Amino acid sequence: MKDILNELEARREVARAGGGERRVAAQHSKGKLTARERIELLLDEGSFEEFDMFVTHRCTDFGMEKDRPPGDGVVTGWGTINGRQVYVFSQDFTVMGGSVSETHGAKICKIMDMAMQNGAPVIGINDSGGARIQEGVASLAAYGEVFQRNIEASGVIPQISLIMGPCAGGAVYSPAMTDFIYMVKDSSYMFVTGPDVVKTVTNEMVTAEELGGASTHTRKSSVADGAFENDVEALAEIRRLFDFLPLNNRQKPPVRPFFDDPARIEPSLDTLVPDNPNQPYDMKELILKVADEGDFFEIQKDFAANIIIGFIRLEGQTVGVVANQPMVLAGCLDIDASRKAARFVRFCDAFEIPILTFVDVPGFLPGTGQEYGGVIKHGAKLLFAYGEATVPKVTVLTRKTYGGAYVVMASKHLKADFNYAWPTAEVAVMGAKGAVEILYRSELGEPEKIAARVKDYEDRFANPFVAAEKGFIDEVIMPHSTRRRVARAFAALRGKKAAMPWKKHDNIPL
Repeated sequence: MKDILNELEARREVARAGGGERRVAAQHSKGKLTARERIELLLDEGSFEEFDMFVTHRCTDFGMEKDRPPGDGVVTGWGTINGRQVYVFSQDFTVMGGSVSETHGAKICKIMDMAMQNGAPVIGINDSGGARIQEGVASLAAYGEVFQRNIEASGVIPQISLIMGPCAGGAVYSPAMTDFIYMVKDSSYMFVTGPDVVKTVTNEMVTAEELGGASTHTRKSSVADGAFENDVEALAEIRRLFDFLPLNNRQKPPVRPFFDDPARIEPSLDTLVPDNPNQPYDMKELILKVADEGDFFEIQKDFAANIIIGFIRLEGQTVGVVANQPMVLAGCLDIDASRKAARFVRFCDAFEIPILTFVDVPGFLPGTGQEYGGVIKHGAKLLFAYGEATVPKVTVLTRKTYGGAYVVMASKHLKADFNYAWPTAEVAVMGAKGAVEILYRSELGEPEKIAARVKDYEDRFANPFVAAEKGFIDEVIMPHSTRRRVARAFAALRGKKAAMPWKKHDNIPL
């Protein structure tokens, strides 16, 4: 018996050693942790239960039968984050470059199947050289099996991807179908075709970092939701994000203890909106002052900054926030902002997370670039997302909301539940000057008359009361009481039940 126990421990030691001391040292020299070190930091201490530690590949081509490391380049299992169950896989770059084989893929699929059966999220840590060339189509089949599970799990359990090394070729499509993607600066990259192929095919000279580094994907492509300085920070922040999310689509997000008075008054909000209508202000100040303890987890901070998305808590309960940002492009909606917000709204709706919308929007960004890029369809994505969302929806208009953008931003007409406005809010087809120049075109040569017309238009429409008279605004509230009013609104909506007509699925404009 003792011999068998010793053999078990010896085999475990070999598996835990990964690719050996030399390769582990090489991993550390790049500022990267090993697959197991990452899992230890991500999960609660001592909570990790590993699966398939002794699995090996089955390939016999190219002399592969002589090199069959246990675990086959990926560590899989389950554990807890702050006591809540989560499934995890972590690719081991020290074992055959973390390349995906048939059995490597099968290990990931097993974990994803268990996550679906037990209703718990999946966190995937990607650090892989790609498909294992020696296995050919079997490796590609493994990717395909993982992709199918990503698709089936979408909207059922939260899926989070951490890119902590290379992720290239077909491998990028699995993270792309997950709910959140985070990268590590200077040590992770994602691309479909690498720099060498790009140079051969298009003659472009580009580095891996320029082509698919963290800066590229957080600022230009929007593939990634954020990037962190190193592995340790990334894993700590994923733990923080995880705490905002439910385990699955049939459970509510966790309710955390809070030490912030829901009726807290913020007198500074009464002067947040400047007297000059053309002067910007920072919408994040409002978000932080409404949130419990000023805690805001922002998502896609570096992309389409004219709209802000992320999670706060109100009375300890998770709320998704969407807000126009007057500091960037005057808060206009454009292609990127519409896509960014639409996906976030759909995530919140899929996982029963209420949505709070702060509105200060002059309209959609004009120009040929936007029209040629399909702003009509992209803008319709956000409209569609808000309209189909059946979770509690509370909207606060702070300054202006003009034209089609008024309707798109969680208006009453898209079945928002509570629509509040500050006294500074304006709801109109367009700004006073533009409207007057159209209505009184014949008087354009007479500045005094035009000025009087503008003032008259402002007096009549530059306020929230016209919309309130029609019931499109439920209440005009004092800015300083925003937290109290919003918290009470969501409290009133906790029993909300709404459903869309039966359909196999919708056909959102893509």
